[in-house]
Amino acid sequence: MRSIWRTLDRGLARDIGLVCLADGVVGISYGAISVGGGLPLWVPVLLSVVVFAGASQFLFVGIVAAGGSPIAAMIAGLLVNSRHVAFGLAVSDVIGSGWRRWPGSHLMTDENVAFAMGQESPTQKRAAYWAGGIGIFVCWNVGVVVGGLAGSVITDTDVFGLDAAFPAVLLALVLPALRERQTRKAALVGIVVALATTPFLPAGLPVLAALTGLLFYKMKAEVPA
Repeated sequence: MRSIWRTLDRGLARDIGLVCLADGVVGISYGAISVGGGLPLWVPVLLSVVVFAGASQFLFVGIVAAGGSPIAAMIAGLLVNSRHVAFGLAVSDVIGSGWRRWPGSHLMTDENVAFAMGQESPTQKRAAYWAGGIGIFVCWNVGVVVGGLAGSVITDTDVFGLDAAFPAVLLALVLPALRERQTRKAALVGIVVALATTPFLPAGLPVLAALTGLLFYKMKAEVPA
């Protein structure tokens, strides 16, 4: 594991650190929303350790706080998190084999997958993935505890703009990949599908529908020049 940290160059380490900090801020908002919505502190903390999936956790808390069934909230969270199936296929070689599969799969996030796929060599991909995953896990959970303790004070994260931190981080991560024309076309297909289905599908599902852009990318890649 020590070799992973040595592999990171200064620029990549800085970028990972900034993303970890941003996720910690989002974790604060999640903890505050959860406790401010009437849940005991141990609920968001346990979810953050065991589930560790920000979008699914926000959705779960939102449904339960609105009076919905915990079972329905769990199913909704699983649907949103199903995108990780595609992520897992993309970074399977990066995570490694044997015992690394378990912690590597648990630490999988949108951010560290994006970091890994943005690197050149397999060594750099592995270093970016693990450094990002471990850093985000620590910062997220610390943020959740801090936010939960301050939940009675910060009850509306929209006032502070904390709700915009997560999508802003993801946008910054995907921008370098859009240099390729084929990737831009696939992303455009996904955007159109997501926007078209948003009025008709529950929250989270339009994002899954946007994965049809990957099919477009694959078909274009298989067409001989």
